[in-house]
Amino acid sequence: MATTTEQLQVEKLWFQDSIVTFESFNLPTSNQRILGPPHPRNTVIPLALRPTKADAKATLDSVVDTIKALQAKDGILTKKLARHGTLLFRNLPIHTAEDFSKFAHAFGYKPHEIIGIVVDRPLLAPNVAPANEAPKEVLIYNHNESPQVPHAPEYIFFYGHRAPSKGGESPISSSLELFNRAQQEIPGFIAELAEKGILSKVTYRVEKQYEGGSTLKQAFGKEIQDGDDEETTRRKIEAQIARYARGDHTTWEWTEDGLVLTHRLPAIRTQPGTNLPTLFTGLAAYWKRTQCDAEARKNVTQQLFGDGTPIPEKYLAHLAKITDEIRVLHRWQEGDVLVYDNIIAQHGREPWQGEQSDRVIMGSLFDGESVPGAYGFGDWAQVVQALE
Repeated sequence: MATTTEQLQVEKLWFQDSIVTFESFNLPTSNQRILGPPHPRNTVIPLALRPTKADAKATLDSVVDTIKALQAKDGILTKKLARHGTLLFRNLPIHTAEDFSKFAHAFGYKPHEIIGIVVDRPLLAPNVAPANEAPKEVLIYNHNESPQVPHAPEYIFFYGHRAPSKGGESPISSSLELFNRAQQEIPGFIAELAEKGILSKVTYRVEKQYEGGSTLKQAFGKEIQDGDDEETTRRKIEAQIARYARGDHTTWEWTEDGLVLTHRLPAIRTQPGTNLPTLFTGLAAYWKRTQCDAEARKNVTQQLFGDGTPIPEKYLAHLAKITDEIRVLHRWQEGDVLVYDNIIAQHGREPWQGEQSDRVIMGSLFDGESVPGAYGFGDWAQVVQALE
């Protein structure tokens, strides 16, 4: 259950000689809670920040300059992310995709290139795309970004351009807390995950498999040219797959209408800097998907133990139970920006009422200086940055 934040003192985040001063503030308990172990005591998720009243009319340029200054001072915001998992910025002068792009790039991270994308994300501004264009009725349960492939972003930015009147919240939860709870409550499952890892089977087809999904060309076709024959097309796609740099731990099989890509991956990784284990996964989300009628989406990604055996449903249901107990739902206000440390925080999307166009959330993905560390000793348990 969500825990009250009233006992916490408001923390001011400020930087000498900066133009804008940010202060933290409390959110409703449905939207903010105190994290459990292994997080430091009295750590909230998300940490909510806004300009002080004196800076209420700050310009975008002044906000961007302040973000750059804070990051130049020993990566203050990056350290806040590593502690809290998610930051909320509110009351900023961000109104367009271009504004959002400038703000996100001010953090100084390297834009992330998605290899093997499974959703359609058309470019709206530099490194900005729709967060997800699946129909409004579709539940996207808590998950880390891109757990089904070896190359995942470390930081995720979401900008609320338009918010629905009812529903459409973005869940927020801690992968560190999820691991800690799961290790206590279902230790056998965690031990098996650590020993075996998972086999992630992702199906890519020439044609779009579901509304909001990607095609094989969108996933791996950045070098494909009009007029390429089938052999050339396949060679270029396989060259993109090779950039994962996973050797025998990534295999693929061509089918009549696409290919099936199989990765042996760790579902448990470690947070850089602390080496704390984090359950970096979408397993609960995949299980939730099997509970609905979206057959096309069910068949896109399959998750098995690393030895190819099925994962018992009781474990997946238990992960969802824990997640329900430790997550909050971010109620969007127009202009909000959420920043997730993807290694230790999970996100998602609740359905909403009204029109599809009532909710417009944009996303921007970035890499960190390092990738999460291995949990265990198998060579399959280590992931690396994608090859250039």
